[in-house]
Amino acid sequence: MEQISRRHFLSRSLIMAGSTFCLPQFIVGSKKSNFEGAGAGKNYPGFLDLERKGLLSERVEKLYAFYEDCRLCPRNCRVNRAKGETGVCQATARVKIASAFPHFGEERPLVGKGGSGTIFFSNCNLRCLFCQNYSISIQGEGVEISENQLAETMLKVQSFGCHNINLVTPTHYLPGIMKALKLAIPLGLKVPLVYNTSGYETVETLQLLDGAVDIYLPDLKYMQPIFSAKYSSGAYNYPYFAKLAIKEMHRQVGELKLNDEGIAVRGVLLRHLIMPNNVSGTEDFIKFVARDLSPGTYVNLMGQYRPEYKAMEYPEIARRITRSELARAYNWARKYGLTRLDS
Repeated sequence: MEQISRRHFLSRSLIMAGSTFCLPQFIVGSKKSNFEGAGAGKNYPGFLDLERKGLLSERVEKLYAFYEDCRLCPRNCRVNRAKGETGVCQATARVKIASAFPHFGEERPLVGKGGSGTIFFSNCNLRCLFCQNYSISIQGEGVEISENQLAETMLKVQSFGCHNINLVTPTHYLPGIMKALKLAIPLGLKVPLVYNTSGYETVETLQLLDGAVDIYLPDLKYMQPIFSAKYSSGAYNYPYFAKLAIKEMHRQVGELKLNDEGIAVRGVLLRHLIMPNNVSGTEDFIKFVARDLSPGTYVNLMGQYRPEYKAMEYPEIARRITRSELARAYNWARKYGLTRLDS
């Protein structure tokens, strides 16, 4: 496969005209997966069981009610998105996506041989000023689609052999996503949902996902409010809500579980972006994982930070991390007994 940048790949990966979805030739030929949930139990994926019990429609209805006085996330904007009003995330009630494709750059348990079926949603509730995908998350690049089209997109990426449906920054579109999920089930959706989030969530919203999401992929970006407020559009309460949210995710699905092929079927994969000058509070993050979750939590200490968007305006984050900063993070992980680090 040719080597291209992630942003270039995203821009090429989904072209939408009406209800037609065209993906690049080099991924159309992906092999189909033979994964059917081996070893995951009769209730896998969880959303199938939720639908059988008649609970999914109730969850969808409750989530759509949030749009009238939006409190989907800790921003608590209280705008009426059903009438076109927008809050901090700048999203309306109509789902907007930037791309959908088999992603081979995620954590290995998500990727396997068939890739992770990644759907990038436009806009974001956190709006970090160093975001590498700022054209999508802040500038809102993408195309509005219906819930039926989103269901078709889920089925399309599944047809490429992807092991999961990876929802990237989904929080502000959850009502439409859950409706699309319900529409996709009778059409054959059978791979688990990955809830790929910045961690800026409320427990109230996450409880409506209990049983529908098998795999949570949150980031815990900051441990100190002063930094989350400074670099993420005034989100001073990020550390408080993110820690509560991740504990709720862990309560729902527990530690990461793999099938016989090494593919994730259920559990939490936790990311932490190591930032220059310890802006992200890495030692405190590791203490939190060991103390409040478990030392066996699957953790990805991410060393790929680079200054993007407006980061160069802030000297303390206007560089990549050093080798010593990365090594220090792994030393802390060993010190506090973490046993399952992504590598």
